Amino acid sequence: MIRRRASVCAIVLGFPLLSCSRTPEHPRPVASEPSTTRAILLDPTHPGWSEPAPDTYRAHFETTRGTFAVEIVRAWAPLGADRFYNLIRHGYYDDVRFHRAVPGFITQWGVSGDPEVSAVWYERGMADDSVAVSNTRGRIAFAFTEPGTRSTQVFISMGANARLDTQGFAPFGRVVEGMDSVVDSIYTGYGENSGGGVRRGDQSRIVSEGNAYLDAEFPELDRLIRVTIERH
Repeated sequence: MIRRRASVCAIVLGFPLLSCSRTPEHPRPVASEPSTTRAILLDPTHPGWSEPAPDTYRAHFETTRGTFAVEIVRAWAPLGADRFYNLIRHGYYDDVRFHRAVPGFITQWGVSGDPEVSAVWYERGMADDSVAVSNTRGRIAFAFTEPGTRSTQVFISMGANARLDTQGFAPFGRVVEGMDSVVDSIYTGYGENSGGGVRRGDQSRIVSEGNAYLDAEFPELDRLIRVTIERH
């Protein structure tokens, strides 16, 4: 359902059925580590990309609609959880656009706003995770087109998307704060027209021109300002 070429990306997230480690009463959000530089984003072989994620962790998303939080459960999809963790740590998702928001289906993002970074990561797939939990509302998973093509694009399921389970979309976390108030309010007016998913859409200009293209052609898209990982 999602291709990593000038094509389409896609799909899903839902409720959590597992409750893992307890969250501290007063967690401290932290931004990307000082060593995070654009040079690391342009070097996918850098050792900083191989750090395993904690068993559970929270990611805080600052957006033009407000703030929401996602809890990642590594046991659900270890490879996806690790990739997501390191992309956040190195600032990959900062200043990207929610380029695909389809009411009742998914809200998707993850194409870098920097064309040079996209050239490195757009088709840098990883091995698949097994589907351990269902794509229910609020769950987050990586988009892909065929086996081994999950790279950077992720989506939140806006409704019950259990049909995606059999297609191999493996949720690795869930929205725990701001689903109704923030995620539901992300602009959906362009639907599939602002790049769509990697399977059915044409993302070539997003990849080659980045935010400059999206901001000029689809100015109402909401923006992901910054993502931070809660550090205990």
